[in-house]
Amino acid sequence: MTVTMRRRTIVAGDSASVADAFPMLTRRILLAVPPALLAASALAQQPAKPARVSTPEETASFRRYLDDVAAEARRKGISPAVIDRALGPIRINWRVIELDRNQPEVKFTWEQYRTRIVNDGRVARGREQLAKHRAILDQVSARYGVPAGIIVGLWGLESDYGRAMGGFNVVEAVATLAWEGRRGAYFRGQLMDCLKILQAGDIPPEKMVGSWAGAMGQTQFMPDSFLKYAVDFDGDGRRDLWTSFPDVFASTANNLAMDGWKAGQPWGTQVRLPGGFDPAWGGRANRRPTSEWARMGVVSFDGGSLRPGDAPASIILPGGPGGEAFLVNASNFRALRAYNPSDYYALCICLLADRITT
Repeated sequence: MTVTMRRRTIVAGDSASVADAFPMLTRRILLAVPPALLAASALAQQPAKPARVSTPEETASFRRYLDDVAAEARRKGISPAVIDRALGPIRINWRVIELDRNQPEVKFTWEQYRTRIVNDGRVARGREQLAKHRAILDQVSARYGVPAGIIVGLWGLESDYGRAMGGFNVVEAVATLAWEGRRGAYFRGQLMDCLKILQAGDIPPEKMVGSWAGAMGQTQFMPDSFLKYAVDFDGDGRRDLWTSFPDVFASTANNLAMDGWKAGQPWGTQVRLPGGFDPAWGGRANRRPTSEWARMGVVSFDGGSLRPGDAPASIILPGGPGGEAFLVNASNFRALRAYNPSDYYALCICLLADRITT
């Protein structure tokens, strides 16, 4: 499978797969199907005994590579103590390489994906978490303009509310992938960003755990994403995306806000299309004001009138013509897809958010 290294790459909208789980490497590993939530890929989030033992030659090559990384890090102002503590204990993790090279092929239709993600158990856990953290979520929403339900819905998809964050040593994982070389430049950059995070004192290296590809914390930020978006909302001097709920929620909301979420505008709604609706009118590229969609005969799913508005909106047909239809706010839907470029993923966050908050 070819992995594209650009900030955003579109994931096919008519099906999703665990093979799409790493369709590109961007500021985070973008998951068409969040592996923490699907049995087919949950095992990939857990460390296991390495597939094999490194040869002396491989070990020597890895140490030479780390010596070069250390020299670069020192030139960039990372302290020798941080470098030694982070790089000294790590080894080649062959399980990481195995998972990277053998991503499972499991296809899902929209109906299958939605059923697996927006289920009663996840909704119930989301409601519990929303009630538990309501005060801080309201503060975060007021600051960044992102609704609490959207934050909780995204949290639920990315790590099942913190229950499946991954257990790999992130420094070791990204160092292994950088050394292995298939996407060496990208992962070397992520490794340098790990060292910057450690230098800042946000987390000690032994507690910097995450997925085999380096996504970490309760909403699965890659290291470069952490540096760009993470927020110390609780004011303790550290950006902690593992155990500080204020930092987790604020960082996630800050991410969405910086990617274009428009405060005060809804994500959208499920709709019914008029007879003769041309499927070619659907898709993210076709944007019209809600008022224009209404004049064309689009109504809310319950048959009522659409809420008036002039913000650009698009019709999304995740299951294809004749299936479910959603009218989505173009800006807010784009912000969710920037987090993970999959229509399935973005819609499920919104549907989960709606159920959690009703």
